[in-house]
Amino acid sequence: MAPDRHFLKVDGKNIVNGDGETVVLRGIGLGGWMNMENFITGYPCNEEAQRDIIREVLGEEKYEFFFDKFLEYFFTADDADHFASLGMNALRLPLNYRHFEDDMNPMVIKESGFKHLDRVIDLCAERNIYTILDLHALPGYQNQDWHSDNPTHKALFWKHRHFQDRVVNLWEAFAKRYKDNPRVAGYNPINEPADPTGRVIMPFYERLFKAIRDIDPDHIIFLEGNRYSLDFGMFGEPWPNVVYAAHDYPAPGRIDGEAYPGTTQGIYYDKDVIEKNLLATCSYMLERGTPVWVGEFNPGYLGIPEADEMRFQLLSDQLDIFNKHGFSWSAWTCKDIGYQGLVYAAPDSKWMDRIRPALEKKARLAVDSWTGKDTNIRHIIGPLEETFAKEFPDYNPFPFGVPYQIKRLVRNILLSEPLLAEFGECFRGITEKEIDELMQSFLFRNCVQRKKMAEILAAHA
Repeated sequence: MAPDRHFLKVDGKNIVNGDGETVVLRGIGLGGWMNMENFITGYPCNEEAQRDIIREVLGEEKYEFFFDKFLEYFFTADDADHFASLGMNALRLPLNYRHFEDDMNPMVIKESGFKHLDRVIDLCAERNIYTILDLHALPGYQNQDWHSDNPTHKALFWKHRHFQDRVVNLWEAFAKRYKDNPRVAGYNPINEPADPTGRVIMPFYERLFKAIRDIDPDHIIFLEGNRYSLDFGMFGEPWPNVVYAAHDYPAPGRIDGEAYPGTTQGIYYDKDVIEKNLLATCSYMLERGTPVWVGEFNPGYLGIPEADEMRFQLLSDQLDIFNKHGFSWSAWTCKDIGYQGLVYAAPDSKWMDRIRPALEKKARLAVDSWTGKDTNIRHIIGPLEETFAKEFPDYNPFPFGVPYQIKRLVRNILLSEPLLAEFGECFRGITEKEIDELMQSFLFRNCVQRKKMAEILAAHA
């Protein structure tokens, strides 16, 4: 199949190619690569904190080598070939702003940040796979959690014009670089925005949309709803050549999911309920006849056969629903150390062996919000929940209420920060040769394939 040399564009409720043929984007996100996440690769806290401790332990030269080899091996031609073999046609590329700009030198674009991004875009283009650029971590943090590289629980992006100016500048640089590349399907300017007031997000979207369009009139722009891409109430009439993106993580597929079909946290879920909830989330798009892109979804897998079979059923049901309604989709995630990845680092790999002491302590203390159960620290969490219920019964912090706020502050920050030093010590005295061998743990040939997940994705692609 010859590559399409025309840009994808929005036509009514469809995405179409240059011949007017409908294109449904079916793919996956490359989470943990140019935006690292604690549960994906195993470090505590947020990416910047991990980088700081690695730099402190290794020194600048080995630090640069450490992360360059990680970026090189995490996605290669073998990964692209595997991806293409499943029949998927789109790879979402989550990006951290820190690759392209320094906090101490704002507004100055770093050419070095494009080294691996351009490489992966080209690998995908050679295989007729579209890429979508996703700014996953913004200066000032667009949401309250670790995956925006946020060391706090405050989304300061919405409070400071300085951070907003820098994001406009970043997207102007991306638009200038890729405006003539039709294999880039489009731009996903802000992952999971969470503006607590709801008053800043639309004026900023308007400003950013204009800034991109002044440079690049052709690429699709993928806009996400507020409150982690769940709330689309702030949008008015749809904008031209825009796809609106929802994320879909039903409760049965999360770490504390109990049964599917069945009851989780007192609520019954089956395929009909999953569909009803998703269509409610996407009501803005459906009522206005725009395309829908489900930019993230996928259960977490526990390594327990019976539990994972239920989760594979949930994945299959979600994909059935997306395809039934003609929604484009991007699963989460391509590669990790075992929880959600299409492939994952082998349990006996050098990387896993090296960080195992930190991983065991992380699991015991449930410091990762996405993958930890607080069984061993209920004596801490339980009294806090009870105190808030008694003393502050009407307190409902944005975006997900008291239990999530306690989890974020106590587990993902308070208990996680002291673990950084222990994680860093895992690499004390390591040589460049050993670093290279560690990072080869993430080469596709050395990873374990989650074959059932691959079969389900391929059957729906």
